[in-house]
Amino acid sequence: MSINKPENESKESIAKRIQELRELLNYHSHKYYVEDNPEISDFEYDQLYRELEELEMKAPEYITPDSPTQRVGGKPLEGFEKVVHAVQMQSLMDVFSDEELIEFGKKIEEAAISANLDVDALKDLYVVEKKIDGLSVSLEYENGIFVRGSTRGDGLVGEDVTQNLKTIKSIPLVLKEKIPYIEVRGEVFISKRDFEKLNEEQENLEQPKFANPRNAAAGSLRQLNPAITASRKLDIFIFNIQRIEGKSFDTHAETLEYMKNLGFKVIPGYKKCKDIYKVLDEIKKIGEERGNLNFEIDGAVVKVNSLRFRDMLGSTSKAPRWAVAYKYPAERKFTKIKDIWVNVGRTGVLTPNAILEPVRLAGTVVSRATLHNMDYIISKDIRIGDTVLVQKAGDIIPEVVEVDKDKRTGEERIFEMPLKCPECGSTVVREEGEAAYRCTGIECPAQLFRSIVHYASRDAMNIDGLGPAIIEVLLDKGFIKGIADLYYLHEKKDQLIGIERMGRKSAENLLNSIEKTKNNNIDRLIFGFGIRHIGLRAAQLLSEHFESIDDLIKAEVEDIRKIPEFGDIMAKSVVEFFRNEQSIDTIEKLKAAGVNMISTGNRNVKDNRFEGKTFVLTGTLPTYTRSEASEIIKSFGGKVSGSVSKKTDYVLAGEDAGSKLDKAVQLGIKVIDEDEFNEMIK
Repeated sequence: MSINKPENESKESIAKRIQELRELLNYHSHKYYVEDNPEISDFEYDQLYRELEELEMKAPEYITPDSPTQRVGGKPLEGFEKVVHAVQMQSLMDVFSDEELIEFGKKIEEAAISANLDVDALKDLYVVEKKIDGLSVSLEYENGIFVRGSTRGDGLVGEDVTQNLKTIKSIPLVLKEKIPYIEVRGEVFISKRDFEKLNEEQENLEQPKFANPRNAAAGSLRQLNPAITASRKLDIFIFNIQRIEGKSFDTHAETLEYMKNLGFKVIPGYKKCKDIYKVLDEIKKIGEERGNLNFEIDGAVVKVNSLRFRDMLGSTSKAPRWAVAYKYPAERKFTKIKDIWVNVGRTGVLTPNAILEPVRLAGTVVSRATLHNMDYIISKDIRIGDTVLVQKAGDIIPEVVEVDKDKRTGEERIFEMPLKCPECGSTVVREEGEAAYRCTGIECPAQLFRSIVHYASRDAMNIDGLGPAIIEVLLDKGFIKGIADLYYLHEKKDQLIGIERMGRKSAENLLNSIEKTKNNNIDRLIFGFGIRHIGLRAAQLLSEHFESIDDLIKAEVEDIRKIPEFGDIMAKSVVEFFRNEQSIDTIEKLKAAGVNMISTGNRNVKDNRFEGKTFVLTGTLPTYTRSEASEIIKSFGGKVSGSVSKKTDYVLAGEDAGSKLDKAVQLGIKVIDEDEFNEMIK
């Protein structure tokens, strides 16, 4: 976003615009670096930054120490130990055009001549690397052993994320050479393939999706729990030696080869170039292949190869003078929407997608683009038949940016979300305050995998041995097409024994576990149905207030709303579920299979020693699961609540107890451990 202001522009207007840009950049910098939740693309941020730089050059009297142009980056997050970098982890100066890159090359050659260096003798003057779009980190090794890893932070102070970095398998814990000390710099990222899988998992867990791979990598590396980081399949490319003892090198290319020999995964496909025009050719090649890479890049890095020449060129307070980052703008092209197709996700959410006339974008042919939700379609006034501008969000997910309304012919059609699920025909609902439309069918094929995983889970029907991998196989083989089919698997025992992950003993154990669940109380069944807004506690309350599933089928909203802790939304959700044809069909099949449909209510109460007492559970108990402890409390007439209040009588706390324990202490509520609990239930 270059600016061409009139020469007579007032100082007051320049000062006002500078202040506006600083506020904008500080806001977006915080969203990007601290919250890992960017609202604009890197390219848009860079354009704002460039405009501020140009204005400050025009009016240097307005430059202040707190300007975004006077610092490297964001602040370290709370929760990790601070690390002061012995060698500043600088940022790079950006260039956005061939002309700017050639100008950089001229300055480098002029500097070489001024220093009496023979440019022709400086063989392979530059090294060109792909600019990985991830999170920059430092890795430190002593005597060949990984001792500390830290984030870049603001370039001077970062965060100690050693334990999280150790979960990245491409980071060697021991080097192939016991060098006294080395600190290297690299970029943590997540591959495009793993990014797509991660977002699928987020959808299955009904968690927000990550905007792009960089956002996912940054958020994953900053997890306080290393186990979560380990599950995210992060990767790393190493691209620089920050400090080293016991070795010396002449060129950057030599350092890359040396790091590769030590066992590091170095930046792939780097090229040595003799002049800036060869650099331009290489940058164009990278730009052409970027769409086919399995990792995301947002540009190319150009570095002076000679380390001695680098030292002579030096650095500013923010960036080296011997390197620049050539930034690729997000590629955008116009095409036409042929139709809008609705996809049903595993959570039942309907997502509209544009079917496009194929167009080549960022190295691949794009024929579909996400339209996110109905609100997005309405806000941009997107219609079937429109000519639209399409880009790849984060170079991964194609999306419609805007409509070219000047090209409308009058034949375009307004899209409406279907009232019936395109997968199963069940009613589609949109609840107040939500953007998403959802299918209500329990037998919907699109949601079936997730539905069965939930049904078999510990707090639901608790089918031991029926994990996600087995469920996937059973669905793929066609052995089950709904929840009720689980109870007819015994008829296919011989076929079960032959499938992957299943021997005779495993098959028998699974069938026995399924058979055992027929006797569960209906609170587990209700929770297992996965009714929207109905959690474990709500399912238990329903089982206490209704004698059977048949009674629930007959219940009206007013009947359910009378239950303590139930509101309108929960009551309506229950009634809608039990009036749904697919729900009734599933229930009839479960009845025929012998699954219990009668509530035991409070018949399991041993005595009333906890009558009128409310417990809250927090943390991990040594021997009981939360579900087991809850059942024991209720068997003695007590109640279990999910939150601490003045009405709470006891907080049963285990290991890693969190905010509930803190609140209990603040309110003066009695806190007990498992040993004290066992004394109370003797």
